[in-house]
Amino acid sequence: MRLGDLLIRAKLVTEQDVAKALERLANHGGRLGDNLVALGAITQETLNSFLHRTPTEPADIASTKLDEADLLGLMLKLIYTGRLQTVRQFAEAIKLPYHIVLELVKMAVDRQFLQNLGSRNSDSLIDLAYTFTEEGRRYVQDALQRLHYTGPAPVTIEEFTDQVNLQKLTNELVTYEKIKAAIVGLQFDERILEQCGPALNSGRAMLLYGPPGNGKTTVAQRFASVFSDVIYVPYAVEVEGQIIRVHDPSIHLPLDASNFNDENEFSVVKAQSYDARWVPCQRPFVVTGGELTLEMLDLRYDPTGHYYEAPLHVKALGGCLLIDDFGRQIVSPTNLLNRWIVPLESRVDYLKLHTGKTFSIPFEELVIFSTNLEPEDLMDPAFLRRLPYKIEVGAPSCELYRKIFDTECEKQSVQMTDEIFDIIVDRVTIGKGMELAAYHPRFIVDQVVATCRFMREVPHFEPRFIEYAIDNLRVRHSSGAKAPTGTAAQKADVAAAVSV
Repeated sequence: MRLGDLLIRAKLVTEQDVAKALERLANHGGRLGDNLVALGAITQETLNSFLHRTPTEPADIASTKLDEADLLGLMLKLIYTGRLQTVRQFAEAIKLPYHIVLELVKMAVDRQFLQNLGSRNSDSLIDLAYTFTEEGRRYVQDALQRLHYTGPAPVTIEEFTDQVNLQKLTNELVTYEKIKAAIVGLQFDERILEQCGPALNSGRAMLLYGPPGNGKTTVAQRFASVFSDVIYVPYAVEVEGQIIRVHDPSIHLPLDASNFNDENEFSVVKAQSYDARWVPCQRPFVVTGGELTLEMLDLRYDPTGHYYEAPLHVKALGGCLLIDDFGRQIVSPTNLLNRWIVPLESRVDYLKLHTGKTFSIPFEELVIFSTNLEPEDLMDPAFLRRLPYKIEVGAPSCELYRKIFDTECEKQSVQMTDEIFDIIVDRVTIGKGMELAAYHPRFIVDQVVATCRFMREVPHFEPRFIEYAIDNLRVRHSSGAKAPTGTAAQKADVAAAVSV
């Protein structure tokens, strides 16, 4: 990932800006960032702020703040398990600069763990091939018994904490236009959008509540696209000699690189090289529902590999964590809220290693609780007070209900008339005794279209097809009696409307 790619993804410059800067760089030299500033594509202050948040490449082994013996052991484990041969491969696996890897290789040769096989295709030091000595094999097998972690070199907990604080969610300004763009294709009450904006900008916990089927989860998930900033997530973190894996490919989505090649092949910025132990990615959006347990909020220790997996809320740092269907988790709402009552207030959480060591990490993420249960039945007043934004996502108005219906009918190429719409509303609210819900239109249209397809007919509203669809909105009562289905006159109205 090059500097140009990162700036484009952060929406600080455009691809055209980078193309012009590269052309200027070819003629005048310098660095890409300096040329972007000279062209007026970005201010020096904005560029400096962006680079300040970019983890810089360590200058030497001491700069990694990791024990050199641990780094040597990690490199040898990567070579052994990955069957690597060249320094180039070693550097790619451990994610450290070539000069540091070369130093580690020299240490391994001096200690007779590796032996040089020479180079077949190049005189470059990074293409030299190595193999294990017998002593080296014994050493690496013993190292794997002690700690089976084989991955990129970790960063320290202090570096991780500093980076999380540099890339807080509140660094970005969420505007009304950004929210509207995020929910394009959805129909929502404008008041909900106006309430969500301040909540997103605050970075504080949010509660979305209301009857089921009105889009709480859908709108919450769309918030992921509101944020465009680049953040950096480490592959792993080292705490008191223990390794915690943080990067999760299923959560931390990588940035799409452009075709620009603005710098040399090894670094993002010539004078300030990018630390490859950190993955540039989008702000994470983690969703958990009924499967959530208290154990999932603690470090998970692997007794075989002797390393840890970071909990969900640590992987969500710098982004959002959605607790969907809150109140229906395996863990009780009270226990879950007690676990988080301090972190939500102080923005700091505490984790414990199996050795008994406790350490703190920032709790810099937006937690969204989504529930269709009554909030006051789930939370006591003390916790409700710690949720500064409580947004009700209620039943849509009749006007909004019609807009949703029109959207769904357009998708399925089905004609909706005013008469049909009025009768559907009557059948839902009076015949079934239900409140309007945002999920009804898609449900009813899908059911009607499915029935038409089965009958080998062009999708259209037919009296009995509408009856089938609306009957499927609610099951029969346990007594065996159906909910009221309306009068004979109402049924005649349906037949008349659909025959038009």
